[in-house]
Amino acid sequence: MIILIILTKKHFFFVRLEFFKKEYICKTNNPFMNYNFTIIVPVYNEEDNLIRVEQALLDYIKIATKKTKILFVNDGSKDQSQELIEAICSRQTDFTFISFKENRGLSAAIKAGFDCADTELVGYIDSDLQTAPEDFNLLLEHIGEYDLVTGVRANRKDSFVKNMSSTIANGIRRAFTHDGMDDTGCPLKVIKTDYAKRIPMFKGLHRFLPAMILLQEGKIIQIPVQHFPRIAGTAKFGLWNRLLGPLMDCFAYLWMKRKYINYSIAKKG
Repeated sequence: MIILIILTKKHFFFVRLEFFKKEYICKTNNPFMNYNFTIIVPVYNEEDNLIRVEQALLDYIKIATKKTKILFVNDGSKDQSQELIEAICSRQTDFTFISFKENRGLSAAIKAGFDCADTELVGYIDSDLQTAPEDFNLLLEHIGEYDLVTGVRANRKDSFVKNMSSTIANGIRRAFTHDGMDDTGCPLKVIKTDYAKRIPMFKGLHRFLPAMILLQEGKIIQIPVQHFPRIAGTAKFGLWNRLLGPLMDCFAYLWMKRKYINYSIAKKG
């Protein structure tokens, strides 16, 4: 963990960067399949949704434009999520999982998925199914030209408070990052895996994935996708997570942007 003190003319901020140590083993159920696309599914106490998730992803695999496999990342769930995940993976050859020893947060779960991915493309979707797996095909249409394609939730089906806090947080983030993205919290993204693996993840950085691709001089685009109400389980983010936490993360991003190493080789011999 690194503690930063960021000074301005009138204020100073303490920004905590929590980097993640790898403490898991990545395995695949079917190493002989020629997969092109890994979908990461972070899971934290989603026992009421996982059977629906299994069926929705099975339906998507049948129509996917890339050969697809699923990677559940159990973020230290305290309910029956792990038992359900293991049952799903035992009966579905295109499904696999890793499980954390303890809850580490969404950014850590996404990083673990990036670390384990061995396909040319990686994406992720939340296990609440408020976005539709079939919309991955919309994003995949653009991934040849772009290095990250993110969804933007059209006609969001969330509460007024949740929508308003998200709008404010996105506005603040855009002012810091200038990434031009309207909805970086949308849990439907496709990224070229070599770009994803180069992202120096810290806690909260899942909100800055497009900006981190831009730091690598990659190309990004946002595409409208469907959005649905949550019908089971409970939301994992409150007002702090949607407003105050992301504000502090913006200062951490600025520090990382200043320190980020990127270079192009003109000649070699």
